[in-house]
Amino acid sequence: MINRTRRLRRNKIVRDMVSETSISKNDLIYPLFVVEGEGVKDEIPSMTGQFRYSIDNLLLEIKDLLDLGINSIILFGIPNSKDPYGKSSYDENGIIQKAVRKIKEKHPKMYVITDLCMCEYTSHGHCGILDEDGYVNNDKTLDSLSKIALSHARAGADMIAPSDMMDGRVKAIRDALDGEGFVNIPIMSYSAKYSSSFYGPFRDAADSAPSFGDRKTYQMDYRNSDEALRETEFDILEGCDLVIVKPALTYLDVVRRVKDNFNIPICAYFVSGEYQMLRDAVDKGLLNEDAILEAHYSIKRAGAKLIITYFAKDIAKKLK
Repeated sequence: MINRTRRLRRNKIVRDMVSETSISKNDLIYPLFVVEGEGVKDEIPSMTGQFRYSIDNLLLEIKDLLDLGINSIILFGIPNSKDPYGKSSYDENGIIQKAVRKIKEKHPKMYVITDLCMCEYTSHGHCGILDEDGYVNNDKTLDSLSKIALSHARAGADMIAPSDMMDGRVKAIRDALDGEGFVNIPIMSYSAKYSSSFYGPFRDAADSAPSFGDRKTYQMDYRNSDEALRETEFDILEGCDLVIVKPALTYLDVVRRVKDNFNIPICAYFVSGEYQMLRDAVDKGLLNEDAILEAHYSIKRAGAKLIITYFAKDIAKKLK
């Protein structure tokens, strides 16, 4: 007897009937970059089809997203001015704070996640407060991160996503939020965030490249995966509600290991470099555009529940 596994691949109907992995629009989180000003919609040179928006145009983009069935976004702000301490990151009238308030006023059904970091706001481009020798001071940075989280919550953010990779930041943020009564705002922590070359286009988009050195003293070493489990465990113990693995496509093994070891929702971030490589390959005809779906199914298959992806609109159109 021949074992004929092809019987269940004979046509699309039966393949769909027995498929093990699915993607829905509810799984997709779309990243958006917001800047000061009016009438701004500037394409990011290193990210085809991605833009920096002023708040007025951001609201139009959000309407289009809702019409496509995309109900959640993650916001990144680019301020007009920066300083060594990133003070504009927790300004009640800062770019993210203004954007969140306006989104909640005009599009209250959009679920707004705010990325919480200081790199876009510091003049040196690092993710925290520097010591005199240029080393990022972990514990001084926690105070600033707590201030940022509170300012986002007061503005109306639905979820906070700290991406700085400081030790103890989940507990500090949870304590700060709970202390002001924001007990129902979840924390989605970038628990396994690697120091990766695949972030290059994002740093162009967010104007957040460090002016000296690199981020290897606080972001994870890409040679390690056991470390990701330790980082994830600590964040869970400190009170996070979801965890992020970043990057996604080149770290599927980490997604799987986190899935196998922890009972918590996992979000994988399909980062800017991964996006642009695949975008270029599809646009140049080197790959069929079905490669976009295939790549995202691989992330879901590895164990992610949610995906932060610049391809969210492309996928949502295919899922109609």
